[in-house]
Amino acid sequence: MVNNRVCCSPETGAVFPLLQVDGLVTAFDTEKGCVNAVDGASFSMAPGTTLGIVGESGCGKSVTALSIMGLLPRPSGRIVSGHIVFDGKDLPTLSPKEMQAIRGRRMSMIFQEPMTALNPVQRIGSQINEIYAIHFPGMTKKQRTRGAVTMLSQVGIAEPSMVMNNYPHQLSGGMRQRVMIAMALASSPDILIADEPTTALDVTVQAQILELIKELQGKMGMSVMLITHDLGVIAENCDDAVVMYGGRVVERAGVKDLFKNPFHPYTKGLISSIPGLAEKPKSLLPTIKGRVPSLDKMPLGCRFSNRCPHVMDICHTTPPPETLVGVSRGHFASCYLPGESRD
Repeated sequence: MVNNRVCCSPETGAVFPLLQVDGLVTAFDTEKGCVNAVDGASFSMAPGTTLGIVGESGCGKSVTALSIMGLLPRPSGRIVSGHIVFDGKDLPTLSPKEMQAIRGRRMSMIFQEPMTALNPVQRIGSQINEIYAIHFPGMTKKQRTRGAVTMLSQVGIAEPSMVMNNYPHQLSGGMRQRVMIAMALASSPDILIADEPTTALDVTVQAQILELIKELQGKMGMSVMLITHDLGVIAENCDDAVVMYGGRVVERAGVKDLFKNPFHPYTKGLISSIPGLAEKPKSLLPTIKGRVPSLDKMPLGCRFSNRCPHVMDICHTTPPPETLVGVSRGHFASCYLPGESRD
């Protein structure tokens, strides 16, 4: 992969994270009071790599992405504490004008459902041209149109000039997602956040979209944050992974190490529930007992304690600290369970 965006020390050559999230707490005001949808999340992204964030629905994956992008719904959602450092800037401290110069220009996002993300009464060409007009005001109308056609062509859309004149409802789900990718990459961002980009698509189109993102990443040298509930997607497409549960990061590691040596009981449960080729027909897959607790009724200690097969007394009262586990560099988990007892 050719990458011209590497952040490194001129003295030592050490590579710095392009994005560093440290102790992020994001809260929402609800009828039942204030709840923390993300509670102390920490992780980093290296330049040119793909980071996967995985977990069940409601674990805080999408809220983490919206926090990074500065797109939390107001006034109910807000960042309570923590740091989101991108290229040396702590994003929550920036003014709206400063954040706008980064969002859409250096950081872009693909949303789960393109039909709701695209403007239904605006032609595709107009929506892509708007990105160029905002972030590259020096471009002429002709240059913007040429750029939009080029981007549509790069994401595999046949007859891009014709699609420029279409409205979103005139395109298939896969075509709309390709348009979203074209819009997100029009400004050649440093980071692309893809929030469940294939959820509403059939399996064949899912594979095509994920392969397209990987191909464009190789060409553009950007970093990708891939948010999904599918561990298979993580295994095939990511360098590093963050596992979230109940708003907290329970494990983070390189993808190969995570699948080979999962430490946290929740991670082990997710991996064991993946169907294998050797499974007998109609055999039952392992499941994680119980349900994810509501955000307003989370356990005081470990948030997985009410479902964990290895729960101990301390798990009910005190949140486990994140610690380095195993022998691999960069493998962290939040669990009191000793390594020799986790099987």
